Amino acid sequence: MERTFTKVANWVAHIAGLPLTFAGCCLIVVVWAVSGPLFGFSDTWQLVINTGTTIITFLMVFLIQNTQNRDGAAIQAKLDELIRVSKGHNHFIGIEHLTESEVEEIRDKCERAARRHDEKIAAMAAKKAVTQKRTPKKRAA
Repeated sequence: MERTFTKVANWVAHIAGLPLTFAGCCLIVVVWAVSGPLFGFSDTWQLVINTGTTIITFLMVFLIQNTQNRDGAAIQAKLDELIRVSKGHNHFIGIEHLTESEVEEIRDKCERAARRHDEKIAAMAAKKAVTQKRTPKKRAA
């Protein structure tokens, strides 16, 4: 059941994102609008488009959310594996399970560390530039 649902969710998400699908939906709305005078802009005429769009929207929310959840989990697993096999800090693995404030705290620490690193690199570059200015250049004969 889960595999079938996954296949259907992927297929629907793919089809829903195609330009042809959007064009088809626009055509349906235009045909509905043009048919208004034919049906006297009745309550039933309005109910048809309202019911149709509500049902489709309701179902699409769950299918697209399922697809996004799986994509997010797959990306997270890939990032965790890259961290695990690299020189990155393994304590970052699994932080997606923390609360929003805990993740924000980690993000702030990372940003501060990056700024310190950038400042250190800039200071080293400035020191190197000053050293090179003071050293006399040799002239080619």
